Amino acid sequence: MFGRWLGNRTNRAQRPNPLADMVVPPSAGMLSCRVLDPVNEPIRTAELVVNDAMGRQVVTGGTDPFGSFMATVPAGDYKLAVTADGYTPFHGNASVGESGHASVGDVMLQVAQPPQLPDAGDWEIEPMHSSIAFTARHIGLARIHGRFNTFAGVLRVAERVEQSAMHVVIDAASIDTNVQMRDDHLRSADFLDVGRFPTLEFYSDKFTHKGGSRWAITGALSLHGVTRTVTLDAEYLGLGNGMEGETRAACRATAELHRDDFTISWQTMLARGIAAVGTSVKIELDIQVVPKG
Repeated sequence: MFGRWLGNRTNRAQRPNPLADMVVPPSAGMLSCRVLDPVNEPIRTAELVVNDAMGRQVVTGGTDPFGSFMATVPAGDYKLAVTADGYTPFHGNASVGESGHASVGDVMLQVAQPPQLPDAGDWEIEPMHSSIAFTARHIGLARIHGRFNTFAGVLRVAERVEQSAMHVVIDAASIDTNVQMRDDHLRSADFLDVGRFPTLEFYSDKFTHKGGSRWAITGALSLHGVTRTVTLDAEYLGLGNGMEGETRAACRATAELHRDDFTISWQTMLARGIAAVGTSVKIELDIQVVPKG
């Protein structure tokens, strides 16, 4: 079972049968669709999930530059889910016969109502329901997962959200990978050097709306005595109410850091035979903020 691109539909005059070159097992068939926006333009970033009648995932994939998707699947009945950022999901059904072609046709996604933005004013990170985690790799070995346990931050939401600002401070010594010896090494002068640089700080006053619920938050990250420009790829999740009825807003964000950019070198450790953390580190933030009291 595998996904295949349908290709450029403008070439139909030269290739009247887009399935002519497709090799399909006798007990299988083809499932296809084209994903369009409300003005009939192809959505090239749509994601599709095909489940069988028992709810088991059979195929996943994305649309090609022309909004098209095609997959070879065993003959049977299927449920198709189509999603794209900023659009309302589509769910449909299809029956695929042996050596047949089941086309869902043109799937038109409607623009989704974006989540309500937080009110202008000062908000603060609620640490009990927030996390700042990271993933790195031992050189030649498995991934390391860790987190910072102590942090604080404030967000000043402007009337025009793009003009908002945020400031986050992280306690470097609170790094936690569930291995005491490794954590002590990460706090040492080989890595974070927490005695000289006790905090990591991020400040941003540039919020860029990328469409739908996606935002780019660009700012200055100070780490290990060095400050570099970093952009967070953020997804705003909307507003909700806590256990005591308080309003809170939530978002997820990721960024990739390169240790050499912050003069956290590893060559000297390799020379001593120490299995160091790899050069890139993925940062993952799950943040909830509440109005500042």
